[in-house]
Amino acid sequence: MQVDAWQPTPVLLTVDLVILTLREEQLCVLLVERGEDPFKGMPALPGGFLNHDGEEILDAAHRELSEETALVAGWVHLEQLSTYGAAGRDPRGRVVSVAHLAIAPGLPEPVAGTDAMDAAWVPAEAVLTGEVQLAFDHRRIVTDGVERARTKIEFSALATAFCGELFTIAELQKVYEAVWGTELDIRNFYRKVQAIKGFITPAGSGRRNTGGRPARLYRADPKTVLFPPLIRPVPSTTEEDMRKGDE
Repeated sequence: MQVDAWQPTPVLLTVDLVILTLREEQLCVLLVERGEDPFKGMPALPGGFLNHDGEEILDAAHRELSEETALVAGWVHLEQLSTYGAAGRDPRGRVVSVAHLAIAPGLPEPVAGTDAMDAAWVPAEAVLTGEVQLAFDHRRIVTDGVERARTKIEFSALATAFCGELFTIAELQKVYEAVWGTELDIRNFYRKVQAIKGFITPAGSGRRNTGGRPARLYRADPKTVLFPPLIRPVPSTTEEDMRKGDE
């Protein structure tokens, strides 16, 4: 009895980028307007296929990051987020995406890449709530990326990646408020941050005017794990009910 030779399933590989920054004290994600089918004209995450079969996945992520934001390695926090490979996620066939999370402060207005008609910073909350509809399964990827950032700033120094080289504690607090989506008590936040050894360090005698007393400047310390951690506030019952009502 003749048995047909096994043939591997053809699978295409892409990288997608969840690029987060703060703009006007809002957590924003970079979206591009697709210039070709499928989903032509719809917003989506920046990304694309590997250039060739010898290109490493991380190299492809850095290439896409450079093409979409003009940032290079060392200027931005970049980490692998997750792999997305549901059978029906792309109408072109079986396409697996290795998504990456990128975070940087003060990113400029984006310029659309070669396969996109437009690019813009969009409030992450508009994507999370479904107000802005994305192509493919990109809403799920953004949701996972934002949740990764929200969790990591509890236990790591990732929040400083949203800041410039020098920053005030008030500016660091705005990062936590924007990423977590909640207001924090300034005295309580200041006390908790100062209790974490190796999180931030005073930047010499540098001062910055804030309309009142000069504010002390800080810079990120090499410490990567926060102890004790900065735990995210638990939403009140009223806030949870309001969110459920919007779903």
